[in-house]
Amino acid sequence: MYRITEAYGSGSGNSSAVSLRNLTRRFGDFVAVDKVSLEVARGEIFGFLGPNGAGKSTTIRMLCGILPPSEGGGTVAGFDIEKDPEQIKTRIGYMSQRFSLYEDLTVEENIDFYSGIYRIPQQKKKERKDWVVQMAGLQDHLRSKSSNLSGGWKQRLALGCAILHEPPIVFLDEPTSGVDPISRRSFWELIYRLAGGGVTVFVTTHYMEEAECCDRLGFIYRGQLIALGAPSELKESFRGEILEVSCERPHEALDDLERLPGVKRAALFAAQIHVTVENAERDEPAILQALSDRKPRVERITPSLEDLFVSLIEERER
Repeated sequence: MYRITEAYGSGSGNSSAVSLRNLTRRFGDFVAVDKVSLEVARGEIFGFLGPNGAGKSTTIRMLCGILPPSEGGGTVAGFDIEKDPEQIKTRIGYMSQRFSLYEDLTVEENIDFYSGIYRIPQQKKKERKDWVVQMAGLQDHLRSKSSNLSGGWKQRLALGCAILHEPPIVFLDEPTSGVDPISRRSFWELIYRLAGGGVTVFVTTHYMEEAECCDRLGFIYRGQLIALGAPSELKESFRGEILEVSCERPHEALDDLERLPGVKRAALFAAQIHVTVENAERDEPAILQALSDRKPRVERITPSLEDLFVSLIEERER
């Protein structure tokens, strides 16, 4: 069995797979990543959460040795991201948000091609190929052209090719973007299996249900890390209480709610409104009164990660 510890640099005596210190990347006057510091433990599923353009992909490109930092630094698998980018590339798997394999090749041909790219020894190629096919459930698709696969099967193939060389760390950049919920769930089952085998998974996403599946999360907004911790810890840090309001024409009710004393914010969540208040027991009657002509129903709920993220962004904007 492959030993994860063998793929780490000699300077990686601690338990961190990824360690960042004030990591910064500028493009001219634009700061895409602004002094990000964090640690990711070996074998951890770490979620990097943020809206489009927040700096998630830029951070991953620096961690993969593709893009040099402007300031700060860090290590991946014990190697310096600025001094040892080539060493890092041999010890990581990377899957981008766009399907990046060869669509004119079959599933089997793609796997064989990447076996050569990763210089897997000849005597080990069949073993690794069989493992990837079994792990990703690709047995019935080996002779299918990649261009003919559905989105869910494409992502399975891309993940399989990314881990052919048994990397100790895998970077997944919004891997389930545009994929149906069932395929997304199946893909996360593969992620759990990898982490269970000791692989560190660093995944970017903007899906809150995927964020709940991570051991720890980092929220990034406009290049800055604005929250860091386990999903349960982050939700416990939420300041205030949430009332979920159902009523007629909810989008028209937002202004009425935000004018009420005690209401910190009101935001649409599908067909409901999540109202953040200082004291739910005290403020609920006023909300019912203000929306009395819209047939309101109010329920107290536990703050979600999405509630937390919205509140953090609004605080930053203010």
